[in-house]
Amino acid sequence: MTTKTATDVFEAHRPVLLGVAYRMLGRVADAEDVVQEAWLRWTGTPRDDVREPRGYLVRITTRLAIDRLRQIKARGETYVGPWLPEPYVTDFGDTVPDTAERAVLADSVSLAVLVVLESLSPLERAVFVLREAFAFPYADIAVMLDRGEPAVRQLAGRARKHVEERRPRYEVDPAQRRDLTERFLAAAADGDLEGLMALLAPEVRLVGDSGGKSQAPLRVLQTADKAGRFLVGVAQKSLPGLSVRFLELNGGPAALILSGGEPDSVFQLDVADGRVQSVYIVRNPDKLRSLAA
Repeated sequence: MTTKTATDVFEAHRPVLLGVAYRMLGRVADAEDVVQEAWLRWTGTPRDDVREPRGYLVRITTRLAIDRLRQIKARGETYVGPWLPEPYVTDFGDTVPDTAERAVLADSVSLAVLVVLESLSPLERAVFVLREAFAFPYADIAVMLDRGEPAVRQLAGRARKHVEERRPRYEVDPAQRRDLTERFLAAAADGDLEGLMALLAPEVRLVGDSGGKSQAPLRVLQTADKAGRFLVGVAQKSLPGLSVRFLELNGGPAALILSGGEPDSVFQLDVADGRVQSVYIVRNPDKLRSLAA
């Protein structure tokens, strides 16, 4: 395999590798570092005997991601306030033509699911990601993780049960979510508390992630009254050069709020029964750097 061919093969699989690493880590920069390390290992390994490059590269990436995740957990760092994954730009384009497959990939990268995945062990998380998001056979996952297939099936069962018990059920219709997001932002910007209350479910949850580096609630706000009043209060503090850009993040529509052309915050909503069930706000500047472009 020539150097050019090796590069072409790796680049063809880069989206999958980045998708695996991000779902494992919930952090864009860490995922990119893992994929870069996988590239270095790929270039330094004889490839004549590699019959299935996709599986081989996913195995390298998964093992590197497990090591990185274990290092992060071992540091035991204390995070200020609620934690949310770093926003991740998703646009499957023509690479995922099947509607069902697209829905599975979108769900597996959603903020709600990634928050639940944080509570899994690194091995459970790896098995869940490889099986549920990318549909790898148990036998292949066993080889990737150097585990027996029965052990992998047990890990998959535990992880699936844990996620199913804890993740909320929301509609994934992007058109409805986009419409509600636009109406939500308009009501908040106008200070229209009554209009906001009409959009919010009674027990709506507002989760703000600032990492202690910008203004956001240091605990989850629950109920429409608390969330609505907070949002109206925030809207009254105008930002210089405010603008809004809609884009697809974590498998669904989101609003990127810019101040003077720089990312200030990301808003994303979960919707069910025509009402907003969860409001996610990411304001940690470290998690917005990848959106600066």
